[in-house]
Amino acid sequence: MKAYYINKYGEPEKVLVLKEVKKPIPKDNEVLLRIHATTINDYDWCITRGKPYAYRLFFGIFKPRKKLHIPGMEVAGTVASVGPNATQFKPGDAVYGDTSDHGFGSFAEYMCLSEKALTHKPANMPFEEAASIPHAAMLALQGLRDVGQIQEGQKILINGGGGGVGTFGLQLAKLYNAEVTGVDTGKKLQMMQELGFDHVIDYKKEDFTKKGQYYDLILDCKTNRSPFAYLSVLHPNGKYVTVGGHMGKLLLLLFLKPLISLVSKKKLHIVALKHNKDLAYINKLYEADQIKCVIDGPYTLEKVPWAIRHFGEGKHSGKIVISIR
Repeated sequence: MKAYYINKYGEPEKVLVLKEVKKPIPKDNEVLLRIHATTINDYDWCITRGKPYAYRLFFGIFKPRKKLHIPGMEVAGTVASVGPNATQFKPGDAVYGDTSDHGFGSFAEYMCLSEKALTHKPANMPFEEAASIPHAAMLALQGLRDVGQIQEGQKILINGGGGGVGTFGLQLAKLYNAEVTGVDTGKKLQMMQELGFDHVIDYKKEDFTKKGQYYDLILDCKTNRSPFAYLSVLHPNGKYVTVGGHMGKLLLLLFLKPLISLVSKKKLHIVALKHNKDLAYINKLYEADQIKCVIDGPYTLEKVPWAIRHFGEGKHSGKIVISIR
């Protein structure tokens, strides 16, 4: 089978090699998945380049660990075969999921993974759209509903509104009749307006923390400012929720969080993702036409190195999808 293989850090065009590798065989509770679509995520950008350097404690100090030799962490495809103890799926089932809690390897034609990493795909959901959902939609849902405890009619800001988490976050917030402001730049701004953001801010032209606007809830996909800057634009009982971003800012937030809670009613939170937890709920929204997928692509498997670069430069809208047929 074809797969992208990496055994050293560097720029994606130089270190990712498309090669023939042996098709894996499912073990125990695993399934062998014929991959039809996958996506590009921050993990892929970081694993390929080995940056931020702190990540090498998990990825491998000098080169990626063996389990990361084939990157990729979101899939949609068809079950080709099942392991001896796998009971949730049968060959021919259409499935999708976020695999990152169980392993990587979706930049390939096939992969073996735990059946716990997958859920059934609705029949009316294309594989390319299914692949775009699990990681970003779960971060948005858990950030807004579970951690942020979104309420009817709130004023919400999404920093990084034009990416995967941001586009799903806007649609989920609108289920609560929220007034939503999105922060991003470039061509994404028009897409965001068309998708339904009430207000859009170009971060290259304006600093949302200095506009004099206040929010009940901030969903942050970038974490590129000081925690105090976010606190300054929250209402007295407001909540700030981050799903990831700049490592240094995240560590600072983690350190300051308990101290700020002692002196302020404003709350700072970091989402600890529960993988695939509410995909059944997202499926219902999709089938009811209450949520749609914003896709950049789909692109062919051969475009993966370029697509990772495209992601890293922040030029994508929604989720970058790779089609593998």
